[in-house]
Amino acid sequence: MSEARPGQRPLDEALAELLGFASALSDVESVSTFDADGRVLAQDLVSGLHVPPQDNSSMDGYAVRCADLTQLPVVLPVTQRIPAGAGAGAAPLAPGSAARIFTGAPIPAGANAVVMQEDCELQDGAVRIKVQPLPGQWIRRAGEDVAIGATVLASGDRLTPAALGLSASIGMAALLVRRRPRVALFSTGDELVMPGDVAPTDMRPGAIYNSNRFFLRALLLRLGCEVTDLGIVPDRLDATIEALRGAASQHDLILTSGGVSVGEEDHIKPAVQVLGTLALWQIAIKPGKPFAYGRVHDTHFIGLPGNPVSSYVTFLLLVRPFLLKLQGVTELETKSVAAQAHFDWPRADRRREFLRVRHNAAGGLELFANQSSAVLTSAVWGDGLVDNPPGQTIAHGDSVRFIPFAEVLQ
Repeated sequence: MSEARPGQRPLDEALAELLGFASALSDVESVSTFDADGRVLAQDLVSGLHVPPQDNSSMDGYAVRCADLTQLPVVLPVTQRIPAGAGAGAAPLAPGSAARIFTGAPIPAGANAVVMQEDCELQDGAVRIKVQPLPGQWIRRAGEDVAIGATVLASGDRLTPAALGLSASIGMAALLVRRRPRVALFSTGDELVMPGDVAPTDMRPGAIYNSNRFFLRALLLRLGCEVTDLGIVPDRLDATIEALRGAASQHDLILTSGGVSVGEEDHIKPAVQVLGTLALWQIAIKPGKPFAYGRVHDTHFIGLPGNPVSSYVTFLLLVRPFLLKLQGVTELETKSVAAQAHFDWPRADRRREFLRVRHNAAGGLELFANQSSAVLTSAVWGDGLVDNPPGQTIAHGDSVRFIPFAEVLQ
């Protein structure tokens, strides 16, 4: 297998070093459980009750004693009606009787099964039961979802809609979470134009619309960040220094796109070095080789490459886990699954490649035809990335590592 060229760092090594610079923000806040989707817990959630709190019916039907149903069919008098929310109002079930019961209602003492109403016939205050239930049938036991004293969610868990429901089920009206990271975002490049400022027909030669600004802001918001969009900074050293200095005073991270190469008009590197420190890395991935990390005063700085797909991929692979760690998330690994390639990739590269692909009707992965780092269409068309090791070719039918966009965009 070919190795990365000298000076190009393996992705895993660069990510480990980058994460070593990040520590969880110490500030926490209490937020309504209604508003906590996507936030990161700052303390364990321990249940103070059983869920459900008592044995209850999972069906509309009749609560019975199995010993009364040894010979079928059997007719039993209906001695009580138990709706959901009846609490302690249900009387013990007498031998040789049945209780009309509804989903969620407490099981009366003495009953050990529920027969669903579809297997019963009501007859003048009695019920004719046609099937033999097993003990425990259609009964949800107290604490079978959550037992009292159980830790239902751990500090560092990122809250999902289901987790909010689970929190509410143990009585949590508010949750203690890490505060949101404050991120300053700006682009560099005199060639950049904002959509709406200039019509496509009036674009000057060499100008391009600033697409990176839009997807980077959206990615940051999806990760729960508070974003300050500082727009496009002119390609001048003094303007870049001033933008960095202003951003550093109020933010946890400054994120830039473009200007992290070594050209004469790439001012990010000298500007960061004036105000702090910078490590300019060449990462052995394709797309996305140029990447910068540093500090501006006490604020983290990350510089992404300017090509849109390079910027997009390096954000997902490097910036995303960095921001999650700032929020105290404990599970940072980018998950991949095995999938079958329905394409050929005969050109092995020295670098680790991330190919834009999508599932086809046969369940395999097909390849976007143009894998250029400038072709953002590939990221819209695709539903994920093939993580292809350095020096590796791919033949139709090979098993490959697939990273779903659904995994890294949530």
